[in-house]
Amino acid sequence: MFADAVKKNPFSGKTLREVGTAGLVGAVNSVGAFPSYNATKGTLDGWEKISGETMAETIKSRGGKTSHMGCSQCIIHCSNEYVDETGTYVTASLEYETIWSMGGMTGINDLDTIARLDYLADDIGLDTINTGVAMAVAMDAGYKPFGDRQAVMDMMNEIAAGTEFGKILGNGPSAVGQHLNHQRVPAVKNQSIAAYDPRAMPANGVTYATSPMGADHTAGNLVGSYLAGVLDHADSQAQVAASRQAQVGMAALDCTGLCLLAGGAIGGAAAEAFFRMIQIRLGRPFDAQAYTELGKQVLAAELEFNRKAGFTKEDDRLPSFFYTEKLSPNDQVFPISEAELDSTLSQQ
Repeated sequence: MFADAVKKNPFSGKTLREVGTAGLVGAVNSVGAFPSYNATKGTLDGWEKISGETMAETIKSRGGKTSHMGCSQCIIHCSNEYVDETGTYVTASLEYETIWSMGGMTGINDLDTIARLDYLADDIGLDTINTGVAMAVAMDAGYKPFGDRQAVMDMMNEIAAGTEFGKILGNGPSAVGQHLNHQRVPAVKNQSIAAYDPRAMPANGVTYATSPMGADHTAGNLVGSYLAGVLDHADSQAQVAASRQAQVGMAALDCTGLCLLAGGAIGGAAAEAFFRMIQIRLGRPFDAQAYTELGKQVLAAELEFNRKAGFTKEDDRLPSFFYTEKLSPNDQVFPISEAELDSTLSQQ
């Protein structure tokens, strides 16, 4: 029953099979929440060229695969195989966060370039989010111009070659910002934000700031709520509560081995089937309350680990520019106070 719910869900059962997670490119740009040019704008010029729809059309026209099983036994098939103009394999899977980090943040709106960068990151063994944002910070600091495809390739090759600056790039955006004495570094606990600007999606900003793991979109992502128009940007308490609930839910979901894309189908009868599966596996009663308690226990353990490692509430903060620099096109700043951030997981 749960598998059927995943297959019938409009997002996990249809959108992800057709265009993958890259289907979010157009949607997030449309609400001005796509951090671009090192988070100085909320939209990328020419984003239509790198949208999920454009990617799917490109893959189809070249004989690639728009859908395949990216993870063992997965029933969603959100992965793809991107090929070049000759039909030769380039990378798999080209997904939303990589298109954003290697494209939006660096000002590049060419799928072939982004796909090649994705391949290189995989080959070197680097996370595409932190690597793309590290290069964007360097560009913002004047090291290379935004939108320069060759310049980004050169930076990736510097990482591979292990040059002095390549090692700095490979250590992520915070290392680059410190080296170049540049203050606009979109990272928390030295981990880059993801493809949702906290000024346009404040609950995601709360998650970035307060997650024990650093700025992690998989720890509690509210993009669906914003695109559906159910979260009021002006209501800071609603943002905090939404992040708290999402973080607890994701901490529990991570314990099951399911990905967050499948987790989106949990609800109604599907929730009953989901909890029933866990109950059978554990051999003891398990319900929604137990699920919530599990998430809280995980977060409590992570927070205690961070405390012993020397982290304080001062580490649960977004970079100051999110509070002072308005994000175009909606001229928004991050509206959540430090006291509200501190209350997020202290009340869970």
